[in-house]
Amino acid sequence: MFKPVSVELKSPRELAKLRDAGRLVSEVLEFLLERVAPGITTKELDALAERELRRARAEPAFLGYRGYPAVLCASVNDEVVHGIPSGSRVLKEGDIVSLDLGCRWKGFYGDAAVTAPVGAVSDEARRLMDVTRESLEKGISSARPDNRLGDVSAAVQRHVEAAGFSAVREFVGHGIGRALHEDPAVPNVGQPGTGIRLRPGMVLALEPMVNAGGPDVRVLDDGWTAVTKDGSLSAHFEHMVAVTDGEPDILTRRD
Repeated sequence: MFKPVSVELKSPRELAKLRDAGRLVSEVLEFLLERVAPGITTKELDALAERELRRARAEPAFLGYRGYPAVLCASVNDEVVHGIPSGSRVLKEGDIVSLDLGCRWKGFYGDAAVTAPVGAVSDEARRLMDVTRESLEKGISSARPDNRLGDVSAAVQRHVEAAGFSAVREFVGHGIGRALHEDPAVPNVGQPGTGIRLRPGMVLALEPMVNAGGPDVRVLDDGWTAVTKDGSLSAHFEHMVAVTDGEPDILTRRD
């Protein structure tokens, strides 16, 4: 039977707390980006993320979530999402690494992701990161009252496919608030004018995952790490966005 989507609208007080959680996640990601370089391991980045979150008296959102074994998701090159940090995964010149981080702060969640170059990268890798970041901005620009959720998804898909890349279907964005994952699911492909109507007070975690090749992915034997089926590069960017009476309000925008 069809189950209607129930989306919680956040009050100004709740939005302020979500902004604090989002700002904290973005600050820690900025700290990590400054340390991404050839020779560092993804496990070292994970340890730094945990240290900085706990220093701020925040709880890592991902550690133990559905059994996930780390604080940070660190996905390298053809890894799309949920890459488990490892002491044996040493970043090298030319890699790209997607860092996805969440926290729980005073009862509310923050969640954001960014893909970074490791030293000098190929033109394809640079373009993939640029297009993925731009597709996120396109989705954010469509997160306006009285638009439909499908307008957001379609904006992402159009930009990605116009560049010759593919948006991942299997993983999606989501609502966020007192829970890490709330309704609605936010696909990165869709049809304009479809889906629920957006209303002020909705908070969405928009997160395009974009492959340089085809859209298909597979999950490795660790049960978490998703990689591109064709071995192509993948990039991932994420922001938390509040729908308002006017312009979309990005709760995880880094200065």
